[in-house]
Amino acid sequence: METSTDKRPADPEGGARICVKDLCKSFEHGGRTLHVLNNLSFELDKGVMAAIMGASGAGKSTLLHVLGTLDLPTSGSILFNGESVTSMGPTRLAEFRNRSIGFVFQFHHLLPEFTALENVMMPCFINRMDAGVAQKKARAILDRVGLSKRLTHRPGELSGGEQQRVALARAMVLEPPLLLADEPTGNLDTHTGKEIHDLFVELNRERGTTMLIVTHNPKLAEMMPSCLRMEDGGLVDGVLS
Repeated sequence: METSTDKRPADPEGGARICVKDLCKSFEHGGRTLHVLNNLSFELDKGVMAAIMGASGAGKSTLLHVLGTLDLPTSGSILFNGESVTSMGPTRLAEFRNRSIGFVFQFHHLLPEFTALENVMMPCFINRMDAGVAQKKARAILDRVGLSKRLTHRPGELSGGEQQRVALARAMVLEPPLLLADEPTGNLDTHTGKEIHDLFVELNRERGTTMLIVTHNPKLAEMMPSCLRMEDGGLVDGVLS
């Protein structure tokens, strides 16, 4: 996949190289087999930021769930920096997912009873990190996304854009090599959505994180260096453009 150098992060070594080969995902429903992903094959270079576009039902979210190891493929393989994700056992897979993949969804899924700081610290605690170190990392990333003055606010006290910034900070606090986002601006107004998108771009360039983002907004997709277009569970033309 070719990408213009001016859109590459300064240091992509913090990102993951993803190689997907013949990926399929099927579900059994009402006695029928539904083929959602059909022999997908593509590669993402380290540090690249790519969009996924396609009509509703094209398989975009399913692809993110499989790449993020939230669901297992029916067949095919996923290599993460040369390591086979699809051959990992459940315990190793859970550890790998928490440390190596960040997730941002359309709905932020923050814990309402905890503050912004506490929500962002959660992945650190799951990773058995010292509380002092976890708090330092969470404060730093919340400051980076512009929420240094909102640390003690709970989700209900934050705007939609602020909640999504907290969700992004939570996804990035462990500095994962791969960030997956499913319509992260879909529940926001146009102005706030663009601010969040710009923040993704800035973090990609600063940290070299590989990012794959589902969006229905063609204007936002055009701002990304690459776009993976899906139709009926496959890639349109079979390429990343």
